[in-house]
Amino acid sequence: MKILIIEDEKLAAEKLITLLTTVATDCEVISTQDSIDGAVAWLTEHPHPDLIISDIHLIDGLCFNIFSQVKVTCPIIFATAYEKYAIQAFEVNSIDYLLKPVQEDRLRQALNKFSELNQSQFTDRSDLYDEFKKLLSNKNKNYKSRFLCKLGNKIKSIPTENIAYFYSANKMTFLVDNNQQRLPVNNTLDEIDQLVDPDSFFRVNRKFISHYGAIAEIHPYFKGRLKLKLSPHIEEDIVVSTEKSPIFKAWLDR
Repeated sequence: MKILIIEDEKLAAEKLITLLTTVATDCEVISTQDSIDGAVAWLTEHPHPDLIISDIHLIDGLCFNIFSQVKVTCPIIFATAYEKYAIQAFEVNSIDYLLKPVQEDRLRQALNKFSELNQSQFTDRSDLYDEFKKLLSNKNKNYKSRFLCKLGNKIKSIPTENIAYFYSANKMTFLVDNNQQRLPVNNTLDEIDQLVDPDSFFRVNRKFISHYGAIAEIHPYFKGRLKLKLSPHIEEDIVVSTEKSPIFKAWLDR
């Protein structure tokens, strides 16, 4: 198992390497990088490892800037001193989250989890990284407070707090409000995902963005997925992917 460590504290990196030699005799630390720029350069020039263990706060910014510049398909274990809500997101799925100082038993658990998981789950984690970056984003951003919708010959302004969910169908985008009105909107779901407050709305899959108040029921589904029922009711299966499920749970539990 080839491991890349991304850590800007030299002593923390050395301790992690020592722990790895203790808990995983088959591992090989092939490089340690202490910055975004260094990690991007290394990942660009070398074959990717089996696993990355990364601090979140590096000397030149958040480690997520690495993944926005280089597509990384291997699993990642995050290690940092804070961001408590992230623990909820990653302790329940393939990407784990270790609090510093990293303890031997927690590192062993994380590596065991990595070994047991089906490698096919790591084919593309870009959606997961995007959602996690959103959870860590600046809360001072101004979000859209209302949407204009055309209804016949009328134009209605719908306050965002009255919207239950958005969805796409037949190459159109609709909102459903708390009064069960279905109204077309001009924005795409991708655009809406950037316009609404991520504390209140979540992109549950490619077709739906839901307000937390609209989630009526959550049921376990096949292969770690979740099946949702929304209110107002809609006759469609709404499934959260295996990869997004832990982030969705963390979002609900904030």
